[in-house]
Amino acid sequence: MLPPYVLFAVLPAFAIAALSLPKLIEKLRAAGITEKDMHKAGSPQIPEMGGISIVMGAVGALLLVIGAHTFFEKELGLGINVPVLMATLTTMLIIALIGIFDDLFDMSQRTKALLPIVSAIPLAAVQSAGSTAMTLPFLGVVDFGGFYLVLLVPLAVTVCSNLTNMLAGFNGLEAGMGIVMFAALSLIAFFANQPDMAVISLSMLGALCGFLIFNWAPARAFPGDVGTLVIGAGVAAAVITGSYESAGVIIMLPYIADFFIKAANGFPKTFGTLRNGKLYCDKRPAGVVQYVMKLSGGISEKGLVLALIATECIFAAVALALYVRV
Repeated sequence: MLPPYVLFAVLPAFAIAALSLPKLIEKLRAAGITEKDMHKAGSPQIPEMGGISIVMGAVGALLLVIGAHTFFEKELGLGINVPVLMATLTTMLIIALIGIFDDLFDMSQRTKALLPIVSAIPLAAVQSAGSTAMTLPFLGVVDFGGFYLVLLVPLAVTVCSNLTNMLAGFNGLEAGMGIVMFAALSLIAFFANQPDMAVISLSMLGALCGFLIFNWAPARAFPGDVGTLVIGAGVAAAVITGSYESAGVIIMLPYIADFFIKAANGFPKTFGTLRNGKLYCDKRPAGVVQYVMKLSGGISEKGLVLALIATECIFAAVALALYVRV
């Protein structure tokens, strides 16, 4: 039997995101907050900042779980830690605010890279009263003490949010890969009996599923930085609260590879060339997506996104094999 928090997390998150996004799309378009879809003929203008619906869905679901625990603890037995979930809420909302400012005012890369450190303070504070240990494959639980709070927690939030912000820009890519990551983390949390990690993962999973309905090609909304940053922050919050940071590293390996490839090429702003409905890499590949274009000899946007989601599935399966004990 599934724990009650499953229904209280994933379904409301999905409903809030899916039901709020049509009105949000309308408002964003009316306000002129749009971005060109560069991988479509004619480059149509698509509403940006649709990721606000992801935040609304995840935060709404987390608040519902907290409320259910507060008023029906004996009946439901959710077993959650309210301070941990409140710290997660705070971190996600700070990250969302950073993303909104970046979408509206185009902050510098340095500022956007460093600001998430501030958002990690609530998670570091709540972890100071809890566990400073990490579960490592083959080694088990290792306690890092104060080093974990001062460096590892801020680093995890900052790195994860920036990595998911970099591997983006294609219809359905951010939400699709995010769904795979949070599905894997939800299963790890369920079998490890980590309700806080499960609630965070399921809330993000539901919200991303609701958002993907409007983001799959041809997209009717883009997530914007508010969406891409929150996905990474959600991954960091989930693995930190469950002490499964190394599992987070495994599922984010495609993002890590993308970062190093881009860093080696000076972080160029290049996506691909659209010809006859396919995307081609005519220059030296400067990221994971360009390598897929190059190796395929030209690929449709949907094909590219499905290839990257399939790649993410492989790493999610590795994490599940290492950490799930039925």
